Amino acid sequence: MQVEIRKLDSQEIQLFKELIRVFEVVFEMKDFRIPEDEYLQKLLAQEGFYVFVTLQDAEVIGGLTAYTLNQYYSRLPLVYIYDLAVATQFQRKGIGQKLISGITSYCKQIGVEEVFVQADEVDDYALDFYHKTGATAEKVVHFYYPLNKG
Repeated sequence: MQVEIRKLDSQEIQLFKELIRVFEVVFEMKDFRIPEDEYLQKLLAQEGFYVFVTLQDAEVIGGLTAYTLNQYYSRLPLVYIYDLAVATQFQRKGIGQKLISGITSYCKQIGVEEVFVQADEVDDYALDFYHKTGATAEKVVHFYYPLNKG
């Protein structure tokens, strides 16, 4: 399957919105309302925010978003993959692996110490996927504090 993996620049808001729509479908987000273009454009323009998309015939069929975390233990930053998804009809065709390869190659070039991602323990597909891409698993418990919904 011929696809292009591309890191979006700050002006490619339409492709970013197409990726968000892929996330909406794959993650089965109920009653989701996409934020306004102005907000999304500001997000895209942030230096420590990355969006990689997979394009097939100019259509977004997958992608990922990630954030830079500056450390105090090291001068080298970390990058956290926040979301990664591939449209259902294109899953299990190596596209996710190409996305991981794209962001890890990019991060290596810009001097990132480590790229990390979390997956739910019950999501066997995600766990298998990350193992196959060469990631090292670490057993942790994720806590969160829900504050403002909306």
